[in-house]
Amino acid sequence: MVDLDRAKTLLLADPSLGCVACNSNAETLTGTGRGVRPLLQWLAAGQSLKGYSAADRVVGKGAALLYAKLGAKAVYAETMSEAGLDTLQKQGIEASYGTLVPMILNRAGTGMCPIEQSVANTDTPDTAEPAIRSAVAKLMRQ
Repeated sequence: MVDLDRAKTLLLADPSLGCVACNSNAETLTGTGRGVRPLLQWLAAGQSLKGYSAADRVVGKGAALLYAKLGAKAVYAETMSEAGLDTLQKQGIEASYGTLVPMILNRAGTGMCPIEQSVANTDTPDTAEPAIRSAVAKLMRQ
């Protein structure tokens, strides 16, 4: 898949990027910042990834649900959780990864990522976004 290969190449070439999305019209979107921040920014801006293939540093269930809400057709992650892979597949999104892990850990490496915890009990993109935004707001207050 040409779009996905281009997105992966751009992501891997620039460590400042968190994610890259490319489509067949040679349009490219880039997101900076860690975690799901770029995806939330795209959603807030009304951006659609319909027809886009995306490459990301880390994709867990939370990011997978956001990619589904954005409409991505394919997602590659350098690191993907089993729940992220399962979620992408259930949403009909082509999924690939460099490394598959049981779960995405928090930054301290002591437990599950707070974003993953926020979507543990949902499987729908529409309910995931507010849960993730709430988790991000809580993290920002800490």
